[in-house]
Amino acid sequence: MNFLAKIFNRAKSDVRTGGVWPFSSPKNEATFTVRQIVNGEKPILLVEHDEDEGGWQFLTGEPLDMSDAMIVGLGEIAEMDPSVLELADLPIGWRATREALTGSWLREKADLCT
Repeated sequence: MNFLAKIFNRAKSDVRTGGVWPFSSPKNEATFTVRQIVNGEKPILLVEHDEDEGGWQFLTGEPLDMSDAMIVGLGEIAEMDPSVLELADLPIGWRATREALTGSWLREKADLCT
C-alpha cells in the first residue's frame, strides 16, 4: 500500500470511530492474515475471532495456503481496510463474512458455519 493510500485509509478510519480505537485488543496485537491481503491483491472477506485464545484472523475466504500466512498488527489491518472497525465488537467464537469489499458484513457463530 502506498503512502497516500495509507494516509487516506487512516483518515477514513478516524472518521468512522471519531478517532477512538474501538477494539478491546491493542493496535499492536498480532493477527493472522495472508500475503494477498497485505499486498492489496485480495480483499478481506472473512474475519474470525477465535474461540481458543480470542485471536483475530483476517482472510480472503478462499482455501488457505500456509505459505501465504503472515502475522500483522491489528492496527495495520484496520489501516488496510477500515471497514473491519465495524467488527470490533464481534464476540469470541464468531465470524463475519461478506461477498465483496463493498459488501455488508454478515455475522454468525463460528460453530454454526460449515
